[in-house]
Amino acid sequence: QVQLVESGGGLVQAGGSLRLSCAVSGSIFSINAMGWYRQAPGKQRELVATITSSGYTNSADSIKGRFTISRDNAKNTVYLQMNSLKPDDTAVYYCYGFAPTRGYYWGQGTQVTVSS
Repeated sequence: QVQLVESGGGLVQAGGSLRLSCAVSGSIFSINAMGWYRQAPGKQRELVATITSSGYTNSADSIKGRFTISRDNAKNTVYLQMNSLKPDDTAVYYCYGFAPTRGYYWGQGTQVTVSS
C-alpha cells in the first residue's frame, strides 16, 4: 500500500505564494510518477503538474511560469511551489502517485484559497 499526506494549503491574497508538500510512505518503489491535480467548485479535476522518477516534469499551461513541481527523494516528498497566485487557482489540490501495475493513489486533498 501507498499513503500520501498533503500539507501546506491555506488562504493567501492574490499575488502571494504557497508551497504544498506531499509525503509518501509505503510501497513507494512501485510509483514512477507523482504530481498534483486540483478541483475547483463546479469544475472537473484538472492536472496541474507531474514529475517522474527520472525527474521529467510537465505542467498545465495555466500555471506555467508560476508553479514549480519538485521532489526530494531522500524525504520521499513532492512539492508544488506556487507563486503569483490568482483567484482562479482556488481549488482543492490533490497529490497523486501512479504505479503502472497498480494505478493511482491519492492524498486527502488540501484547500487553497486565493482572495482578490
